[in-house]
Amino acid sequence: MLKKFFNDFTLDFFIVIHQIHGTKDYIIIFVFMWAVCKKEFRQFFSSLTGYIAIIVFLLVNGLLLFIFPDTSILDFGYATLDKFFELAPWILLLLVPAISMRSLSEEFRTGTFEILETKPLNNWQIISGKYIANLFVILIAILPTTVYFISIQQLSTQGGIDTGATMGSYIGLFFLSAVFASIGICCSSFTNNAVAAFIAAAFFCFLIYNGFNALSKLPIFNAGADYYIEMMGIDFHYRSISRGVIDSRDMIYFISVIFFFLSVTKRNLDSHS
Repeated sequence: MLKKFFNDFTLDFFIVIHQIHGTKDYIIIFVFMWAVCKKEFRQFFSSLTGYIAIIVFLLVNGLLLFIFPDTSILDFGYATLDKFFELAPWILLLLVPAISMRSLSEEFRTGTFEILETKPLNNWQIISGKYIANLFVILIAILPTTVYFISIQQLSTQGGIDTGATMGSYIGLFFLSAVFASIGICCSSFTNNAVAAFIAAAFFCFLIYNGFNALSKLPIFNAGADYYIEMMGIDFHYRSISRGVIDSRDMIYFISVIFFFLSVTKRNLDSHS
């Protein structure tokens, strides 16, 4: 198993090094990061689990949006995907931890993390490679949902969907998923048990998505602190972007939260090095 891992991990590296011999070190580093990313991506789709996770995500969304009467967007009487962008974060709250739960925990369990540490990569670069792979998988899951947009647009008889707001909502959905992925990788760095990493990641994703919003509604915070507490949660900024206006404050929030959890991951890996 370790031999196969090593071969998969280094084959592309030696090919590229042969071609770019004598070039700058950062190219070598990029090659190794890309190798980590490819390995992580292949690992997710190496079994039926990866395919099933994405299929379930699309199936659940399809059933909720077009079949179940309580949430069907066909019964709204006007063209909108608001229900999809309202329900998708809750489904992603489980899907993204399922994608990222094995990122580092599986490396610890199989002992292959030690092999990664022998490469000319620091922990930031290892984390970045794995994180980018997670984002690729998330994009693969989200992109097919554009079929919903096309379908509603074709079925609409009056003006169609607000394209600006829809694009803003997709951007918000991606950044929300990116935050969830950073939380998932962070939780995965604390254990060699993928199931434990999934449960912890799902809990913290729920907490940061809806916890602050729920906390802000407590009567004790009605004097004005409720707004600032709500601002600390993802839901506030996700809804802001979903209006179709890309505010720099929302982008800074998402990037800051992502950086925070990836930094915690790095500190944790550094402590085990």
